[in-house]
Amino acid sequence: MRKSQFSHTQIANILKEFEQGKSAEEIHREYGVSKVTFYK
Repeated sequence: MRKSQFSHTQIANILKEFEQGKSAEEIHREYGVSKVTFYK
């Protein structure tokens, strides 16, 4: 299994940003997470 690029803490912070109103497009550009991975 492939190791994640982000730690569990970083993933939680990214999801919190999304819940607070940041768009998926902004997160995609800022962190380099693909849209498919983000919604997965």
